[in-house]
Amino acid sequence: MVNKKIAFIIFIFVLVISSYLSYSFFSKGEAAGLLPSVKYKPPTTNGKIVKSNEQESKTEECPLNGQLWGASSKQKWESRRPLGIMIENSVPARPQSGLSAADIIYEAVAEGGITRFLTIFYCQDASYVGPVRSARIYFIRLLQEYGIYPLYAHVGGANTDGPADALGEIDELGWGLYNDLNQFGVPFPFYWRDYERLPGRVTEHTVYTATAKLWDFAKNKRNLTNVDKKDRSWDEKFEKWKFREEAAKEDRGDLTKVSFTFWNIFSADYAVDWTYDKITNSFKRNNGGVPHFDKNTNKQLEAKNIVVVFSKESEANDGYPGGHLLYKLTGSGEGLIFQDGRVIETSWTKKTEESRMKFFDGTGKEVAFVRGQIWVEILPVGNKVTY
Repeated sequence: MVNKKIAFIIFIFVLVISSYLSYSFFSKGEAAGLLPSVKYKPPTTNGKIVKSNEQESKTEECPLNGQLWGASSKQKWESRRPLGIMIENSVPARPQSGLSAADIIYEAVAEGGITRFLTIFYCQDASYVGPVRSARIYFIRLLQEYGIYPLYAHVGGANTDGPADALGEIDELGWGLYNDLNQFGVPFPFYWRDYERLPGRVTEHTVYTATAKLWDFAKNKRNLTNVDKKDRSWDEKFEKWKFREEAAKEDRGDLTKVSFTFWNIFSADYAVDWTYDKITNSFKRNNGGVPHFDKNTNKQLEAKNIVVVFSKESEANDGYPGGHLLYKLTGSGEGLIFQDGRVIETSWTKKTEESRMKFFDGTGKEVAFVRGQIWVEILPVGNKVTY
C-alpha cells in the first residue's frame, strides 16, 4: 500500500514537471501565461469589424477572392498582411465562430478522419474566431502561397520528428518568433479561453481569438504590417487568382447538391453536402447531415465557389499515436470546381511550396472564380464526389 502511494506521488510529480517543460518548450521564449476564461459575447457586427459604408460604391477588389468592397475597407486591409488561423472541426467544436468572415477556407483531415480548417483572413475581420487548434505541415504549405511571411495563428502543432513536424518546419522557414503566432508564445488578451461558449467541452475546444487583435499584435510586437522589417511588401511575389462576375440567373446551371466524405471512419460526422441555391447563386454547407452554422451570425455557412483538390494522402509513420498525415500539394493533380450551379473538371498545379496553386479547365485555360468566398476541400485521390 505504501509503495503504491509513493508510486502515485512520483507519477503526479513527473506529470507536473513534464507539463511545465512542455509548456516552456512550446512558449519559444515569449511569456504566454495561462489563458483566462472569457464569457462569449455575440459580436455586434455579425463577426465582421471591417465593413464597407453602405453609401460607398463597392469598387475595390479583394486580392484573395475577388469580392468587391468599399474604399474604406481597402484602406484597412492595405495596412496588413494575410492571416491564417487554424480552426478545428471536431463535432464538439461546432458551431465555430468566424468561418463566414474568412476570404478563403481550406479543409483537410487532421488525423483519424477528423477535419480541420485553415482560414485565410485579409479583406474581412472577425471579432470572435475559433476554436483555434494546432498546426499541420500541409496547411503550412498552403499558407506559404500568401506572400512574404503570412501570419499563422495556431495552438501548438505536430512536433514529432519526421516529415510531418509542423513546428520544426516553422523554425526552418524562419517564421519562429516573427510571423508565427503560436498561442504558446502570444499572451492574453490576444487569445483567450471561453468555457461558456461551449459548455461542458474539454479545454482543447475553448481557445478563441480575434483577427484585429492578432493584426495589432503583429504590428506592435513584430513590426509586421503590409511590409516587413526590410520594407518588403507581403504581396511582392503573390500571384492572384482570376475573378469574374457571377452568371445571370437564366445562365446558371441546375446542379442541386455536391456530396463527399473524407474517410470511411467517422464518415457520418464529417460528411459534407453543399446544396446549391439558384436564387442566391451560393452553395450552403451541411456537415454531419445537419446545416453548418457560424456562431457569430447564427446563419448557415455558404460560399460562391467550392474547389475539390484530389491529393495523394500518406502516413507520416513518425510514431505519433493516431498517426500524422501528409498530403502532396506540389506538382499537379486533378480536381473539380463548382460555381454558378455547374461543375468544371480541372487540373491543378503548384510548382513550389511558395507558388500559387492554379486551376485549369480542359482547354488549359485558367479557371476564374466567381467573386466571393472560396472553399478548398482536400480529398485523398480516389475519393468519390457526387453531384
